Amino acid sequence: MSISWGYSPKVEKFIPLSDFPSDKYLIIVRQAFENLGWKLSHVSESGIIAYTPLSFQSYSEEVTVRIHGNFAVVKSECVGMQLLFNDYGKNEANLEKLFHEFDYVQYHLSEQWDEQVRAFHDFAARQDDHYFEKAPLAVKDKIKNIFYLFAPRKGYTAAPILLWLNIFCFIAWIGLLIVTPMFLVARQVPPEEITKIFTELNVMGSLNRKLVLEGDYWRLLSYQFLHGSFRHLFFNMYAFVYLGLMLENKIGWKNFLLIYVLSGVCAGLTSIAYHENIYTVGASGAIMGLFGAMMALLLNKFFEKNANKALLVSTVFVLAIMLINGSISTRVDNACHLGGLVSGFIITYLLVFDHRWGIKKVYPAIKYALVVVLFGVFSYVVLAFTTVYQHEEFFKLKKQFDINAFIFNRVLWMKADYSKDQKIQHVYSFGIRPSKANLTVVEKMGKLKLNDHLTLDRKLRTAIAKETYAAAELLMKDVKSDHQYKKQVSEKIANLMKMQAKFRDSLGRISSPLPQ
Repeated sequence: MSISWGYSPKVEKFIPLSDFPSDKYLIIVRQAFENLGWKLSHVSESGIIAYTPLSFQSYSEEVTVRIHGNFAVVKSECVGMQLLFNDYGKNEANLEKLFHEFDYVQYHLSEQWDEQVRAFHDFAARQDDHYFEKAPLAVKDKIKNIFYLFAPRKGYTAAPILLWLNIFCFIAWIGLLIVTPMFLVARQVPPEEITKIFTELNVMGSLNRKLVLEGDYWRLLSYQFLHGSFRHLFFNMYAFVYLGLMLENKIGWKNFLLIYVLSGVCAGLTSIAYHENIYTVGASGAIMGLFGAMMALLLNKFFEKNANKALLVSTVFVLAIMLINGSISTRVDNACHLGGLVSGFIITYLLVFDHRWGIKKVYPAIKYALVVVLFGVFSYVVLAFTTVYQHEEFFKLKKQFDINAFIFNRVLWMKADYSKDQKIQHVYSFGIRPSKANLTVVEKMGKLKLNDHLTLDRKLRTAIAKETYAAAELLMKDVKSDHQYKKQVSEKIANLMKMQAKFRDSLGRISSPLPQ
């Protein structure tokens, strides 16, 4: 079985009709389609379109027979995205079934031509003979080669521009990552400074809760055009081009562009509302917005019934794979995906299906104003009520705390032959001073906004800091009294060690790791 490869895998064959009447040919094809159980979408004197049913092997192909002069162009094409860029032999198998059934039907209709031809012409006269130009996959026929995907034209204007913008941003970012370290080395910049600059470049323009909520709102737009690797860019643009071809000519370039940008921003807002401290890049949030737009069209039966069903099945299948992958992989921001999907659906419904509102006439300005208002309300709610956690400040204080705790451990190494003054100085230097410093540290920690895990961490450190300072004071009292509190000191130190062990166990039981 022959396997077809490509962006939109298909098998196309030209059948010479010679003296065979085109109407009789289409009559046979129509009956063959019905015998095979394929759902007819369009029948006219210019051709026939049908869709294969859903099965374990396929989520539908579009099979068309179109009359061009003295030829019948027979084509089977995959409806949705093919994730591995091939049709698994489905299209070739469809045409083999069709040709086999054609011979069977031709034999059995040989005595009914006059009646069949008259009925066919009566039916075809009531159909749109230009439907082939409007069919869901019609735009794909204009793709002669891969370069056509990059060229703006009527019905496909905004998509190639956005495609080029994504590619340009990726190339520029890679160029900066390569050239900047070389330039800095040539200028003899210290290695630690080069590392710092390179790290900043690596997250340049990416989405992050803390950075956005501190004023970098432009990141809600910039992250949509950045990608972490060529593979990331390739698969995002593969999905984007498919949606661009399917949607832009149906909803217009202005709506397409608006849905892409606003869905991407809403996806970013959903991401920062959900994730405390991650860096996100990629067009997938905006692309999921386009999938949401596609779902809005399909659920509102925008296309012909059978075409709509085939497209709905293929779209749901691809969406399910993407969302399941996002829920499994730790490198995929599923909150961003879901935010884009929902926002794209809502925006498209408001812009395209205003006739469903129950209002006689809705002016375009009202539709766009409503979209902007809802977008503004959602943005305000996320930006106003999302907590900015101060984790970086906490980790700096935590480092100070751990250093002081390490210094405190040396108080137990006091030598027995020390004089009283030496012992007092030792307890002060390695007991009182570091434990008192940690009281100041936990006081500063108390003013920070932290997640649940770090809040528990702070609570336990505060208890340990107080107990440590109490132990240091008791130890000083014992030294000054010539060890009259030796037993109490031993009990205090033992209790402090138990607290430290409990501290480690309590944090270890928390399922989510500390954010890094």
